Amino acid sequence: MKRLTFAGIGLSAMMLASAATAQVVSMATGAQGSLAYNSGQAVAVVANDNGITVRTQPLVGYMPLLNSGEIDFGYSNGAEASFALTGTGNFSREHPNVRLVGEMFGLTTGIMAACDLGLKSVADLKGRNDLRIASEYTSSTIIPFYIKGALATGGLGYDDFEQVPVSSFVAGINALGDGLVDLALVSLNAGAGQQAAVQLKSRGGLCYVSMESGDEAAAALAEVLPSGTIATLPQNENINGLQNWGANFVSIPWMLLTNADADDDMVYELVKVIHANKEALGQSFGAFNRANFDAMAPASVTPYHPGAIRFYEEAGVPVGE
Repeated sequence: MKRLTFAGIGLSAMMLASAATAQVVSMATGAQGSLAYNSGQAVAVVANDNGITVRTQPLVGYMPLLNSGEIDFGYSNGAEASFALTGTGNFSREHPNVRLVGEMFGLTTGIMAACDLGLKSVADLKGRNDLRIASEYTSSTIIPFYIKGALATGGLGYDDFEQVPVSSFVAGINALGDGLVDLALVSLNAGAGQQAAVQLKSRGGLCYVSMESGDEAAAALAEVLPSGTIATLPQNENINGLQNWGANFVSIPWMLLTNADADDDMVYELVKVIHANKEALGQSFGAFNRANFDAMAPASVTPYHPGAIRFYEEAGVPVGE
């Protein structure tokens, strides 16, 4: 009969304890092909390569699961996180346990129109109630808030135009390319936007309608779209929409979220891995190449998780500035 040595018993006990305490992190990533899906897969790959076991789940409408702690992590833009917390905007009830982990990268978007309309700025939209604008976005209800925010910088709203309901972000862009609407939201360098511009080649392609700028415009945007700021890009013949003139865009952080009861050390370790692996994240999903991890905790209505704050304080990353 074989006998275990004290060393063998100790090693076995350590292995059993390790297995018992090993934690599998769950991460909601949205529908396949979505921004949340691509972001989540990139983070999961880097995390798994650095000793954190992440199981991704392609869920839609997962904010309640995140709030209850049934899912450890998920993604949204900064405005939607604020709306979820407070039960405003596109959320009908509060999600008080939602917490921020950090900004993954910035999102840059704006309203586009056929270039031959000559609509260089939101000011040019005043009095143009003949223009058709994509509205509702029934499967992505945060999108109208981007449009409302951009219009608000010039004192305008949806009611100043003929509204044409669309189902999704891409459907709005497709409607623009098909000539069914005159105005729609299009992210910078979006593939669907480039395709629509080709469809409208005979009209000069697509051009961005610049938001107004200045303190009043910034305040008007933030009132409609929390965490939204104004980003100015110069004319650039190599970028769809900027070939004829520069424009002011809506800029908003794309955030990793968790819940208030998530383990501090778990959140700390994941943020640490993300912060140290921008290059690897960028190789997995190109949007991470524009990340600024030295400023990944911008000001927000939604509070940051204490585990994330602990890492930021150690790394010298300012929180809420």
